[in-house]
Amino acid sequence: MSAGRSADGREVQIPLQQVASSLAAPLSVAPPIIPPSHRPANPWPPSDPAASQGVPAGFLPLHGGFRDHFVETPEAKYCCEVCRLVLCQPRQTECGHRFCQSCIHNILSQPNPVCPADMEPLFKDKIFRDVCCHREIMALKVYCRSEANGCQEQMSLHQIPDHLNVCPFFEVPCPLGKCKERMMRKEIPDHLSWKCKHRETTCEFCITKMPLTDLQLSSHQHDCPKAQVSCLFHRYGCSFKGLNQEMRQHESTFAAEHLRMMANRNSLLENKVEDVKGELLERYKVLPALSSRLSELENQNDELRDKNRQIEQKLATMQKLMSSHSEKLLEVELELRSLRLLRDEVENLRGTLEGVRNRLTTLEQGGRSGTGSTTHTLAPLETQLNRHDDMLSVHEIRLADMDLRFQVLETASYNGTLIWKIRDYKRRKQEAVAAKTLSLYSQPFYTGYFGYKMCARVYLNGDGMGKGTHLSLFFVVMRGEYDALLPWPFKQKVTLMLMDQGPSRKHLGDAFKPDPNSSSFRRPAAEMNIASGCPLFVSQSVLETGSYIKDDTIFIKVTVDTSDLPDP
Repeated sequence: MSAGRSADGREVQIPLQQVASSLAAPLSVAPPIIPPSHRPANPWPPSDPAASQGVPAGFLPLHGGFRDHFVETPEAKYCCEVCRLVLCQPRQTECGHRFCQSCIHNILSQPNPVCPADMEPLFKDKIFRDVCCHREIMALKVYCRSEANGCQEQMSLHQIPDHLNVCPFFEVPCPLGKCKERMMRKEIPDHLSWKCKHRETTCEFCITKMPLTDLQLSSHQHDCPKAQVSCLFHRYGCSFKGLNQEMRQHESTFAAEHLRMMANRNSLLENKVEDVKGELLERYKVLPALSSRLSELENQNDELRDKNRQIEQKLATMQKLMSSHSEKLLEVELELRSLRLLRDEVENLRGTLEGVRNRLTTLEQGGRSGTGSTTHTLAPLETQLNRHDDMLSVHEIRLADMDLRFQVLETASYNGTLIWKIRDYKRRKQEAVAAKTLSLYSQPFYTGYFGYKMCARVYLNGDGMGKGTHLSLFFVVMRGEYDALLPWPFKQKVTLMLMDQGPSRKHLGDAFKPDPNSSSFRRPAAEMNIASGCPLFVSQSVLETGSYIKDDTIFIKVTVDTSDLPDP
């Protein structure tokens, strides 16, 4: 149903079929009469289907409601139940809800359409055009659609088409058909005067009016009888300049001269071509030698690049080693300083002790001669002597401990590689057989100055399955000072090796990847973890008959892969 009013003022509902023929341009406003020569372009051509119904093309949105900028926020009754925009060509359902024409059309195109507001079923013949609502919406105040371009005009919605036909801020195409540019209406005079490529202009020679694009083409300058041109043979030496209409007579009169100029020019060009050919032949002869030399230089350049890359790698390695060794040397110097102080103190104690002993000897000799007072003097001296002996023992123990620490620092490795020299093999083997010293530990080594701390453990008479028949070799993760900064569990590849001291260098080795679930490779809670390695590393018969033992000494090498180890 569509809302309307009867003659007595009552609101009635009019079926759409009864009003369809009466709604052609219900709100059309006659535009002002403008002389044809000054009338602006109509942005809504009457050939448009919307214009044939009294509504200018482009005025109504293609889908949904009006998107214009309203001066006051429209009431909810003027908004579509689907798109929530201001109603365009409002339609009212039997249940009393309003929709835009395009919105209700989309709903009706679906099977079993229902009203989205109350889910009531919809029927096409029960939907009507709401004339009253349409009239009220058309009377709402809006800003000009060219507001973004600077127009501040306000008007009723139905007045927009008439306003846009004269709005100086509305964008329109260039009045000249060939120009495709768009601009605001107020910019048209400036565009036609200076900017349009198709604007009318005058030839300076023949005073003929034509589009600027035609004048800029060279064809008119050739056709214009009064254009000042140069002879076509000026490149061959002809210096004639004149009007187009004089050029034909010049060309016919000086044809022979032009041919002579062309022949001279051709002769010069042929001589130059011969000279260039000779020069090219000479250069071509040198090309093979140059090509060969270039290949040699490229090969040398590649070799130099490889050498430079190797040198850079070595330099980086040396810098890392120098950095670690400089810190190591600093620590060694501190230890040496402490060691010197201890040695000086021990020497002083030894001197004092020697003096006490000499006095004690003198007193003992005097005591034998019968002096009774020496007994009282001797007792304190013996006490002092015993105290100095105890102090000397403590310092000797400290000195031995400092010597051991110094040896460890001196032989420590910080690149993940251990070379372990075991002297007195026979004696140590017998001690292992006699169960006096079952195993030996190497000095610690590290994957870096701030890396993992590790050592090796060897059973010269074997351990477990290898006891009595093999040498057993194990790897041990120790507790280090920087364990809190390292990733755990320990995952680096470990290679164990017995060094062949003969010329063949047939080293015996084995490698393994740590089991991340083993307690041997977790972060140590004690001084060191449980050893992990090879109980059957090498049989004693192979060890003792080959060239692995020389001067009663064996060498064991342990390598830990540090290539993928992140910096702490």
